[in-house]
Amino acid sequence: MVLAIRFFGKKELSQLSTTDLVFIVLISNSVQNSMVGSNSSLSGGLVAASVLFSLNYLMKFIMYRSSTVKDMIEGKPVILIYYGIIDIASLHQESISMDELEEAVREHGIDSYKNVKLAILEVDGNISVIAGEPDKLRPPQTKHRRKNKNLANKN
Repeated sequence: MVLAIRFFGKKELSQLSTTDLVFIVLISNSVQNSMVGSNSSLSGGLVAASVLFSLNYLMKFIMYRSSTVKDMIEGKPVILIYYGIIDIASLHQESISMDELEEAVREHGIDSYKNVKLAILEVDGNISVIAGEPDKLRPPQTKHRRKNKNLANKN
């Protein structure tokens, strides 16, 4: 199993994505069946494991090539706090309580959500928090420019 993981290229063993978790459950089930099921041969377990490793590699490749497939399977990060302002709709959508959000902020050494520049619920379920200076916690001003200035003067 270790050689197969090294061969197929696990980048991050500490954090599992949704597909990684499903893959691990399927591998353990297929290998377990070959060890205690009616087909107790080593070759049966190796065939099942190699097919699953290949399918996992193919799925990772497809997700690498297509952001649409990746977003559909793994989801997208969600902004929870932006320059000290909590996005209540995102909290409700992701079923995160204020207590959980405040706990995540404190875990990052920040005493209040008002001192947070950005807090994001990552696709792996962790909440990333970036601190900001309380005096400078204002969203950046954006300037809207017309893409083609000549377009307005064509009339």
